[in-house]
Amino acid sequence: MTPDYFPAMKAGMKGRKNGKTEIAKYTIKDSIFTNLFQDKKYLIQLYRALHPEDTETTEDELKDITIKNILVDACYNDLGFTVGDKIMVLTEAQSTWTMNIIIRALMYLVQSYHEYFERRNDNLYGSKKVKIPKPELYVIFTGKRVSKPEYVSLSEEFFNGEDCAIDVKVKMIYDGKNNDIISQYVAFTKVYDEQVKLYGRTREAVTNTINICKDRDVLKEYLSSREKEVVDMMMTLFDEEQVMRAYVESEKKEAAEKAAEEAAKKAAVISAIEMCQEIGLPVSETIKKVAGKYKLEENDAETWVQKYWRRERDNQ
Repeated sequence: MTPDYFPAMKAGMKGRKNGKTEIAKYTIKDSIFTNLFQDKKYLIQLYRALHPEDTETTEDELKDITIKNILVDACYNDLGFTVGDKIMVLTEAQSTWTMNIIIRALMYLVQSYHEYFERRNDNLYGSKKVKIPKPELYVIFTGKRVSKPEYVSLSEEFFNGEDCAIDVKVKMIYDGKNNDIISQYVAFTKVYDEQVKLYGRTREAVTNTINICKDRDVLKEYLSSREKEVVDMMMTLFDEEQVMRAYVESEKKEAAEKAAEEAAKKAAVISAIEMCQEIGLPVSETIKKVAGKYKLEENDAETWVQKYWRRERDNQ
């Protein structure tokens, strides 16, 4: 990694917008979850796992509406699809528990409806009532947790169950049934976690995960047909995580160095003010000397002097 890597990286990653620091997404690669269900062969399996009662819907009736914005701070989700004009399904894969997923689900839903109405050229300001697909929100949680609620809701978690203008209800899924596509995906994540514990974030962990899953008939067809793609994708994700960790550490070090530099400057300025006072220089002359020595505006130097000038000496 070259010495000028991080300055160049920071230049590409950071910007200012509305007074806030933005961090651009370094590169965006599909997760295994998203990549898997981009294929309608597996997407229809997911839908049937969610709706086993529906045996008539075909792949052709499923439309991918996953939000694909990759701009800084843009809203994008793991998976979204419609079933004809009847149902809109938004599904997230999570390994870390957070109730903020409810807020994100609401944001994804609003954005997905916005794009849905745009595609249809619906006039939301007209008198004719528009058609809207029924929303279904799911989170497939693959982490460890003792309490496993079936649903989490906006009103319960954020407003103590009080009635509010809008509520969002997210169904939590922890595993599938009868080796369906959900249970296979969950099994894949568990094997992957086990291999990372043994070998770290290495190619060996990735290839072992794939081989073990194929042996256990877990996503076997998907992994066999796209093995190189999956390995490359997972290794890229590892690389991005490593880059981001290095970037964060670099930012921490830079902040610490800046704080140390500011503390040293503060101590020097205070020492200079005290020395000027010791030799009997007036305040006005001290301000000029501090401003000149430390390259400060006179207003700033005056603030320093007024703050650290020991008044008790004036009263003696």
